[in-house]
Amino acid sequence: MSQHNQFSLLKERRFAPFFWTQFLGAFNDNVFKTALLTVLTFDALSWTTMDVGLLNNLIPGLFILPFLLFSATSGQLADKFEKGKMARYVKLLEVAIMMLAAWGWMQHQIWVLVAAVAGMGVHSTLFGPVKYAYLPQHLRTDELVGGNGVIEMGTFVGILLGEVLGAMLVQHKPWGIELVAGGTIVIALIGALASWFIPVSPAPVPDLKINWNPVSETIRNIGFSKQNRPVFLSLLANSWFWFYGAIVLAQFPLYAKDYLHGDHQVFVLLLTVFSFGIGAGSLLCERLSGHKIEIGLVPFGAIGLSVFGADLYWSSIAYTNQHMVDAWGFLAQSGSVKIMFDIVMIGIFGGLFIVPLFALIQTRCDPQHLSRTIAGMNILNALFMVVAALAAMLMLKHGFTIPQIFLATALLNAVVALYIFSVVPEFLMRFVAWLLIHTFYRVRGENVERIPEQGAAVLVCNHVSYLDAVVIMAFSPRPIRFVMDHAIFKIPFLSWVFRTGKAIPIASAKDDPWLMEKAFVDIAQALHEGDLVCIFPEGKLTRDGEMNAFKGGVMKIIERTPVPVIPMALRGLWGSLLSRDASNPFQRTFRRGPFSRLEVVVGEPQMPTQVTPESLQQIVQNLRGDWK
Repeated sequence: MSQHNQFSLLKERRFAPFFWTQFLGAFNDNVFKTALLTVLTFDALSWTTMDVGLLNNLIPGLFILPFLLFSATSGQLADKFEKGKMARYVKLLEVAIMMLAAWGWMQHQIWVLVAAVAGMGVHSTLFGPVKYAYLPQHLRTDELVGGNGVIEMGTFVGILLGEVLGAMLVQHKPWGIELVAGGTIVIALIGALASWFIPVSPAPVPDLKINWNPVSETIRNIGFSKQNRPVFLSLLANSWFWFYGAIVLAQFPLYAKDYLHGDHQVFVLLLTVFSFGIGAGSLLCERLSGHKIEIGLVPFGAIGLSVFGADLYWSSIAYTNQHMVDAWGFLAQSGSVKIMFDIVMIGIFGGLFIVPLFALIQTRCDPQHLSRTIAGMNILNALFMVVAALAAMLMLKHGFTIPQIFLATALLNAVVALYIFSVVPEFLMRFVAWLLIHTFYRVRGENVERIPEQGAAVLVCNHVSYLDAVVIMAFSPRPIRFVMDHAIFKIPFLSWVFRTGKAIPIASAKDDPWLMEKAFVDIAQALHEGDLVCIFPEGKLTRDGEMNAFKGGVMKIIERTPVPVIPMALRGLWGSLLSRDASNPFQRTFRRGPFSRLEVVVGEPQMPTQVTPESLQQIVQNLRGDWK
């Protein structure tokens, strides 16, 4: 795959105007919301007599309520109409909302401002399906992770800068309110101007008939998404992240004030390090994934969210300062660096968790239904965030401290992650593959872009160790149906992994002729459905590092289903711990040392009419060379 710099997209018209439109929208949302939350936290009596803790959780809830009400309609609109034009209408709506908010600021009308919060929720609801459906129309598959990473980085940098600016402006005396009122209008106007440069993005379903009933359309969207299990579980995982983030972020104002004994500068500092973490994690995804969609990063992100969420609880109860401090005073306190570290790591692992999920949804969803699927995801996000607001208020009402809320959320995250990864073990299997090739081995791929991103094909490869399938899977842009020996397929516990990974067990005609024939039927069905199937034509692991003769099973496969055959070769696995090298396994492991080199080499696709077992063996032998 091409090794491009994801930031180079910011120089291109297919990406830059859209990026700045999205960035300025996120920026303006948070200038406004943070200014309002800051006023209510640090100057509440001038505005309202309501409970501040209740308002801090109610306002984010009101912002996401429109996602429940209007996402189904917005998804249909994004599939029916050209996305550039939709973006321009949405930005004009933002200008109108900010003008209403300015009147509310100047008149000290708290409920007008609350209505504007809900209005900005409508703005974000309409733009959400456009945002994520736009990228696959203008970016290549190998650019999607990087593009999503830049968008997420930009979104959270916009959130960060908006939070910082909103908190700073509203505290500026004597013109804080006026600065927020005028500034949000100016930002909305600049965003509207940027939207005029977004290139044309044709509607995938221009003749779509709009269903204006949000309830029936929501049910239909969710039902459609359920048909693609990995996509639906990715939607749920994405929504869970927003549940986690909504609870954590909603507590920051009172956490900074009541537990860290800080002023609004400390609140801004917490938002800064969290947003920096999200941006850093989002950008790290492209480097860690090797410019491909690597869903193995999702379990890695989930682990980090639980570990550092729990550690934030311990860091918080160890913090002993009882005097009011500003940001510099907070940093001088014992334990403050640990708290900052935990928050930034939660952000980093959050970025690693969410960016691959977006890329998976964008590539595995029906393109004609992508906007509506994103709308369905936004509905789920809204539901999860409303539940998060209610859960936080309920925990506070029952005497939970804010650090205890952090701990409870981290523990819940572990339970939810275990459920998702047990139901769709592809996430966990890809994580094991990713972890393996980034810890014990240094693995390089050569011409791996020849593995097709769409359509059926048969992959054939030499068989060196029990890790072969894991290494190959790590370089594939999509799932692979591996054909494997039935005895290994039946190993307890591993059998569950193989079944859920849709491996195909096979036996020899001598051992079980019925199972052998069933395997070929299953392979034909998988290829008919457009899957990748990988077979090791040697039929067994090498015992001396040299390739065994290729058997005729591959010919039987392509005679039934003529599809391209992709030859591959593994280099460097012979002598590893899980190969059949007769020498002492521990001695050879230490002899190889950590980070030993491996390579996966992919050859030119072969037409089914051109191949024979002998020709395929020669191609694989040439690809492997002398390096076993």
